[in-house]
Amino acid sequence: MISIGIVGLGFMGMTHYRGIKKVRGAKVGAICTRDKQKLQGDWRGLGGNFGEPGGQEDLSGIRTYQEVADLFADPNIDLVDICLPTDQHCEVAIQAMRAGKHVLVEKPIALSLKDADRMVRVSQETGKLLMVAHVLPFFPEFAYLQKVIETEKFGAVKAAHFKRIISSPNWSAGLMNMARSGGPGVDLHIHDTHFILLLFGKPDQVRADGRLVDNKYAEYLSTSYRYTDQPNLCITCASGAISQKGRAFTHGFEVYLEKATVVFEFATLAGEPRLIMPVTVLTLNGKAQVPRLGAADPVVAFTREIQAAVDSVRSGTVNAALSGENGAHALRLCFKEVQSVQSGRTVRV
Repeated sequence: MISIGIVGLGFMGMTHYRGIKKVRGAKVGAICTRDKQKLQGDWRGLGGNFGEPGGQEDLSGIRTYQEVADLFADPNIDLVDICLPTDQHCEVAIQAMRAGKHVLVEKPIALSLKDADRMVRVSQETGKLLMVAHVLPFFPEFAYLQKVIETEKFGAVKAAHFKRIISSPNWSAGLMNMARSGGPGVDLHIHDTHFILLLFGKPDQVRADGRLVDNKYAEYLSTSYRYTDQPNLCITCASGAISQKGRAFTHGFEVYLEKATVVFEFATLAGEPRLIMPVTVLTLNGKAQVPRLGAADPVVAFTREIQAAVDSVRSGTVNAALSGENGAHALRLCFKEVQSVQSGRTVRV
């Protein structure tokens, strides 16, 4: 049984806690937060952009700590799950690995490339796994698309467009503070840069237009990813926190393959979740097929993500979707896109 210690108990820490309940061969062994009320199980006031809000939680049987050093000293903890604000990821992850713990850290891996590279280097030095919790590949819609592309079920990809647009995230003060979160161009957009890297590999160039805050943080990006060995492959993405609150969140994709088009779009409209377009395969003969993908509850994706982390600890080999190196590459790509907006030019990756 893999014992997991959760560090940080905001909305994402609560979501991971809920997701772990259904992970095979793992349990929450400890929780660390400086909030005494939360350590007593009072999670009222916790909430985010999906799932049920927090309430009173029974934490009997779970060890509680106010200081991360005390959790790291717990010999029964195998995997530390870091759900702290991004500006704390680097130091806490390094401390955990040097204390002999494997690490799963929420995305993005860090706020700077220097910190991301340090984290990867310490993982290599200590032999402890560094995994970055990029959950998108574990959502059934995106997992289906990845399988379709990897197996070439409908032939090769000709073009693909991804989008992820939100309104200002007023449910989280940390996300509104761009110096702590990296802004939408990192905290939000990195979902898609990471997924594009998984599907197509590292692009050779990026060309982005967008809106910057303080000429540093991306509020909105519209990017083209270019592969010199595949000049006819067209990959684009639009992402940012620019929508009015009537559509507080939307994401999806349109992927054009040789023998089919695969489309998907989900949104939150006027406070209500709407499946605008379920994953649909548009075929050569003019039909529209909707594959069965299973549970739609977002927490299920976090269970699958953490299950992959637990399986990685058991096997000693990190699942590619959670790779620390890939997490660092995704962050680097986000910064290259901002550089392109700043310069008004195509940027080499």
